[in-house]
Amino acid sequence: MTAREHLKVRAVRSEQGDGTGVFAFFLYGSDINRIADISRIRRDEHELKGFQRREIRDHVKDITAFLDSGPVLFPNAIILAMSPEVEFARSRGRSPDRACEVGETGTLKIPLYPEGHRAAWIVDGQQRSLALGAAKDPSIAVPVIGFVSDELAIQREQFILVNKARKLPTGLINELLPEVSVLLPRNLAAKQLPSTLCEALNTDPKSPFFNLIKRESDAKDRAGIVTDSALIETMKASLKTPAGALGQYKHNGDGNNTEAMYGVMLLYWTAVRDTFPDAWGRPPTESRLMHSAGIRAMGALMDTVMLRADAAADKAAAVRATLQRLAPHCCWTSGTWEGLGLVWNEIQSTSQHINKLSDHLMHVERDLARAAP
Repeated sequence: MTAREHLKVRAVRSEQGDGTGVFAFFLYGSDINRIADISRIRRDEHELKGFQRREIRDHVKDITAFLDSGPVLFPNAIILAMSPEVEFARSRGRSPDRACEVGETGTLKIPLYPEGHRAAWIVDGQQRSLALGAAKDPSIAVPVIGFVSDELAIQREQFILVNKARKLPTGLINELLPEVSVLLPRNLAAKQLPSTLCEALNTDPKSPFFNLIKRESDAKDRAGIVTDSALIETMKASLKTPAGALGQYKHNGDGNNTEAMYGVMLLYWTAVRDTFPDAWGRPPTESRLMHSAGIRAMGALMDTVMLRADAAADKAAAVRATLQRLAPHCCWTSGTWEGLGLVWNEIQSTSQHINKLSDHLMHVERDLARAAP
């Protein structure tokens, strides 16, 4: 391949900053990696090179799976820094009447070079470009924004500016998931069913969590007290195994019995509310039961309690009896947790505290069950 070979595309050119040329155009997904290199960050003996993070393989696989799932909408633009070697020829003819003259149309010629010597570098979209290159359909149309600069400092500056933006709040993603029907990446797909159940628990007047769960769409004068992510993580854990209280109703390929799952959540958490009435519905600063750590710990106990109650003639009564036996050993609003050495309000929403409290409750419940007549 020689420098005389080019990829030609129709483009719109404008300028930003101090006369920097900026282009907007479309490429086939398979062409991104023909014209652009990934300038991965590294060091030699003298200085820092590049600016891109290392490839995140699982992320690339997730995007590729999404692209291969069928006709998909993928309007996310790839941002390129392009060498001054690119050439732009303006289209001839008059512009349409009353057209916005912010840009001029024409043909952009991008020279094709071997990998490592290409005329463009990916500033934003590394994972997407790799996924597009691996997708079954090489002809997916991808929007591209390119700016002309061979100065590494400017490329790094743009990389930082593009990637420093705050991520979407977890709560917003959780609330949106039940409304999405498209095939999702694995990490989001695992949250979709729990998010749907979480929404039902928050809106059902018969639910112990009715209007208690924090949602991103809450009005300022009606803020919940239970973090939705705590409940969602609890349900995700129960769904992971066929032996889980919720997982037993998950049927791969045949749909899920969500009604039965919701029934489990209602039965168990209603019993929790009724067992600890003084701790229920209070802010986490006043009750660690409503704290993320308390929800996660009691959620971890749910599988054991519910599966044991399956054999009982009256499941609700069996669950209540188990929790009432456990109640004297809990310190949700006062006291010190025996065996943990933690005052009730020292419990924090950290992995260490959540795991310790979960293990403690399960051990205490198991010992009490063995000693029961």
